[in-house]
Amino acid sequence: MLKKFLKDESGQGMVEYGLIIALVAVAVIVAIKLLAPAISTLFTKASTELTNAASASVAP
Repeated sequence: MLKKFLKDESGQGMVEYGLIIALVAVAVIVAIKLLAPAISTLFTKASTELTNAASASVAP
């Protein structure tokens, strides 16, 4: 019975999927951390352009 228990690999696939998901999650977190300043700059620039366009269209 002990030998059978030690040779049982039925949960191995789920553990492997869990490790892959964890690795992908870490990669996504690292990518977000690295790209955060660039994304923030992009949104700030877009906001500034929209504000300037809106104030230019209101001005007589």
